[in-house]
Amino acid sequence: MKPLNPLKTPAVPYDFAVGRSNPETFPIELVQEAANRVIATEYEEITEYPGKMGHLGLRQAMARRESEREGVHVDPELLSLMNGSMQAVTLTAEALTQPGDVVICEEFTYVGTISAYRSLKINMQGLPVDEDGMRVDLLEDKIKALGEANKPKFIYALTTYQNPTGSVMSLDRRKQLIDVARRHNIPIVDDNCYADVHYDGEKPKALYALSDYDQIIYMCSLSKILAPGFRLGYLYAQKDLLDKILARRHDAGSNYFAAAIIAELYRKNVWDLTEELNESLKVKKNLVVQGLGEELEDLCAWSDPAGGMFVWVRFPDDVDQTKLQRLCAERGFGYASGANFHIDGKQVPFLRLAFGHIPDLAIQEGIPVLANCMRESRTSNEPKGFSTLYD
Repeated sequence: MKPLNPLKTPAVPYDFAVGRSNPETFPIELVQEAANRVIATEYEEITEYPGKMGHLGLRQAMARRESEREGVHVDPELLSLMNGSMQAVTLTAEALTQPGDVVICEEFTYVGTISAYRSLKINMQGLPVDEDGMRVDLLEDKIKALGEANKPKFIYALTTYQNPTGSVMSLDRRKQLIDVARRHNIPIVDDNCYADVHYDGEKPKALYALSDYDQIIYMCSLSKILAPGFRLGYLYAQKDLLDKILARRHDAGSNYFAAAIIAELYRKNVWDLTEELNESLKVKKNLVVQGLGEELEDLCAWSDPAGGMFVWVRFPDDVDQTKLQRLCAERGFGYASGANFHIDGKQVPFLRLAFGHIPDLAIQEGIPVLANCMRESRTSNEPKGFSTLYD
């Protein structure tokens, strides 16, 4: 599918900084048709406030989506639509914490979550991340070291196509995470917003599909599989937790018109459109990985994720990051610094490349720009000193 109008010329020619969906494949005609049907049939409902749960049709569609992917029943009456998954992140933290309370999360995690938690004065305690996700083998010791007085209010994890690393938590670690949390009676927040941006292999199971533990709070998003401008995500939890979280909600509900359009769009089948959009994203991911292999094999290591919208790049310690940022800015290459994703803002030799919205040709032209800037920013000619992201 192609847009009806030409894409705008970007301010940054090679903007790998912000993760968003592909405008070239946005289903314009399908969305227009769905909007027309909604205006004709739901005009009265659009004049009302949607309430804390949100549009029933979309809740049913998303419950069906979850049930089909996970193989377990998902009750739409336990699923609340949100103004993007970040509202779910923030409301959950507001409901479960007070300033100074401890939350355990990955050492590297989503910058929006870090910002929200900082504003709420949450004490973030990080665990390392490797190719199998959060180092859950360190979780028990972390909880014991914190002591009963600082018992975590919840554990926050991006279990699938983790942002920024792209890692996927292994099945064994998922089960171990649930086991440790259950024994200590600590809620788990499973932020699964990239679950359906999937390219290869089997889709990993969400935590709620692996256990009957009733303290799992699940979040997902429509920003990644359709478009962030709709500002729709959802939160799924058992009733006591769901009610506690929704008690913090004071906005009269999410965008009814946007929800009605997407419900109509997905009325028959969520998966055909999702898989079609993912095909173009997989091409872009492969172009990034191929370009890095051609340009930076001797200097860097990077992820090759099975899903999600980001490639995580490690570079040598001798790269002057201030100079790298300056050169890239001068030459029109944008990226996200690894420090943005570290819970303590630590200056680390990593960067994240977001590829979802970038034209294929711009990816092919942009990676050599990054490579040249990185080589010019080095302060020595020493070998890189590592072979993977995590050694």
